[in-house]
Amino acid sequence: MVAVRFHCGHGADPAALTLRRLCPLCMLITETHRSRGELLRKVAPPQRAALAAETRLGAEYLWLCPRGHDRYPATVSEMLTGTGCAKCRANAAAPAALREAGLAFMKPGLRTRTSMTEQRLRALLGERIRLHHRVNAVHIARTFFGRSEVWPDILVPQLRIAIEYDDPGRSRRAHLGLKEASDLEKDEALAEVGWDVIRIRAGGLESLGANSIVCRALTPAVVDAVVTRMRRLRGDAAVDAIAVVGAAAS
Repeated sequence: MVAVRFHCGHGADPAALTLRRLCPLCMLITETHRSRGELLRKVAPPQRAALAAETRLGAEYLWLCPRGHDRYPATVSEMLTGTGCAKCRANAAAPAALREAGLAFMKPGLRTRTSMTEQRLRALLGERIRLHHRVNAVHIARTFFGRSEVWPDILVPQLRIAIEYDDPGRSRRAHLGLKEASDLEKDEALAEVGWDVIRIRAGGLESLGANSIVCRALTPAVVDAVVTRMRRLRGDAAVDAIAVVGAAAS
């Protein structure tokens, strides 16, 4: 077997054969839009040095639960694609948690990246319906990347509708591959607790289902289409109840 070193710097020592590509782990990190630093913060401290140089997707490590439960084993691939500790998964399906499933709430200190386009989407939508500005998360009945909650771009709790804006970004790879699978899993988790997700799929992204609105870019007409979809999902009366007075009819 020939020892190799990858373009990212991981693998064998510098004297080994160097391949002009990222190692398998760095490739998966890139595809899931995460970072090795994020993984290093989650792994048990004695294993950080090994993980810093890791190249294998199937390598198993001990991970820290963000809720303080026992350390748990999982492969690097499982960590990057959504697993959580067994106790968190059990708690998410417990009767007490299920009573909260579907409730929107304010997650203090939540930091998510908001693009200028997403801000414009919120502004345009706010011209048409009254948006609730005191919720940013929804309890779900499973774990999603180790948490029993999700954080959609925009929540309309009066209708139990979430709105997501997807585009391929500068990399032209965002919301594709494993990220697309993650988006679908998120939609399924919300559907389980009575929410529908309307996805704006811009910049060449394909539809993910009946509630996808495919477009080249965000425009007022696209936002009108979002409101029209809300009416189809929840009825005119429900949407009229939160419509901004004097807004143009969708």
